[in-house]
Amino acid sequence: MAVQTERGIPLSAVNPKFLHTNSTSHTWPFGAIAELIDNAYDPDVSAKQFWIDKTTIRSQDCLTFMDNGAGMDYDKMYKMLSLGFSDKKATKGHVPVGLYGNGFKSGSMRLGKDTIVFSKNGESMCVGLLSQTYLQEIHAENVIVPIVSFKRSQHAKSLQDILHYSLFQTEEELLCELNAINAINAHSNTESTGTRIIIWNLRKTSTDKSEFDFKTDRYDIQIPSEVYESEKKKYKQPSHAFLSSPESDFSLRAYCSILYLKPRMQIIICGQKVKTQLISKSLAHIVKDKYKPTFLNRQSIPITFGYNTKSKEHYGVMMYHKNRLIKAYERVGCQNKGNEKGVGVIAVIECNFLKPTHNKQDFDYTEEYRRTMNALGEKLEEYWNAIRHKKGSNTTLLMEDIPKCPDQNWVQCDEMKCQKWRKLPDGIDMNKLPEKWFCRYNPDPMFSNNSPEDINITLNNSDTNKSPFDEICHSESCYMITFYCEVVCPVLLYYPYIFLISQSQSLLYCQFQCTAHTYRELKLRYSQTLGAYR
Repeated sequence: MAVQTERGIPLSAVNPKFLHTNSTSHTWPFGAIAELIDNAYDPDVSAKQFWIDKTTIRSQDCLTFMDNGAGMDYDKMYKMLSLGFSDKKATKGHVPVGLYGNGFKSGSMRLGKDTIVFSKNGESMCVGLLSQTYLQEIHAENVIVPIVSFKRSQHAKSLQDILHYSLFQTEEELLCELNAINAINAHSNTESTGTRIIIWNLRKTSTDKSEFDFKTDRYDIQIPSEVYESEKKKYKQPSHAFLSSPESDFSLRAYCSILYLKPRMQIIICGQKVKTQLISKSLAHIVKDKYKPTFLNRQSIPITFGYNTKSKEHYGVMMYHKNRLIKAYERVGCQNKGNEKGVGVIAVIECNFLKPTHNKQDFDYTEEYRRTMNALGEKLEEYWNAIRHKKGSNTTLLMEDIPKCPDQNWVQCDEMKCQKWRKLPDGIDMNKLPEKWFCRYNPDPMFSNNSPEDINITLNNSDTNKSPFDEICHSESCYMITFYCEVVCPVLLYYPYIFLISQSQSLLYCQFQCTAHTYRELKLRYSQTLGAYR
């Protein structure tokens, strides 16, 4: 008998089989994981950190996802476990990725048949179950989602079903999982909030093999090579005919590093933080251009062109929407002609004017999309020709074969309240940065501590752009010298730093807001003289 409204009109129902049907929009498992990451990133949650890991519970391999965001009360969890509820709004310029209220359901059910969600929001502690196995075993005709709040006493039936059909058999075991949310906020004085998701009965391939490799790299979750080779036609567009696949296709760590155009949230996979990239600033020979489509009423869209510094085989357009990666290494124009044109060139664009597909792995094939791709192809070929001409005829090497390094080095602050991106001075080896980096480590005071993000100051001697040391140097004979970690100064650890030596006063000035130090106090040993400053 159909459930009816007070007026006797039947309510629509959702058959349990729809959970699987809905999940098939995600052909690629990492696309499903990205849906869960997006939920933590969006402004209604605003998590600072997101953990992804693998665990085993009662002999079941499980994927776990946890954030330290706002958490959910009973009503919000009910909406999340239901279909189509979404009240996400932009907050302080932070635009949500989610739109349809379907990402959690399609993503989680793509990864496994069963999901349990734990969440803390202030004094509220809730547990919810979305399980295909549960629905099959009770012969449910509609999707049922048991939810229990530990601050209410009227959820006995939901608690009973969760303990009977989930991996957790006692109330104490549920509370233990909720306490894991407390643990991630143990260092903070604020009340613990966040959400923990556990997925089991993980999907396997048609040959009954696991989709995930947890052993090759203990700090990564990968798609096994044999699985990727057999399934990649389903995972990716046919146009992705690379000699070797980009690492982001089969490595979750690599994919998460480029998932957001401007990363804000830390992602930790198997206990190790992902080194996220500012993809538009990690290229060589960067040139900025603008796309001015007629259908946008003279609005111009920034495009960044540059060369891939890691592999010449992986190139194309990196297409983002509301800060989120939609299409990676999409070849356009001359890059599809099978010759040397455009090889190694990457374009980065944020296409908020296009509409992503349901699974956020492509755009709707509209007239606007076709025009955009044609324009990107033309502009990319113009860039390739210009850079090729700039190279000159002094070398016989192709541009893509010449070793390159990024034009700029950027690093993100690990302070939870900051997480700003900072440009580092030239000459710093990014591979020697500490595991945790903070703004106060930056040798340039104009980019450290409370200074605004993305300031761009060039250190030179021109009258129009004076060095911040001009007043210190005055008219003395000063030299810039690079010192390494032998510097005995608590601020100046781990990096090479630029200093100014005042010969007349025998003093050294560092680029921080430190007082002058004498040579004897610091016992300095310089490694390289960069030349006279004046």
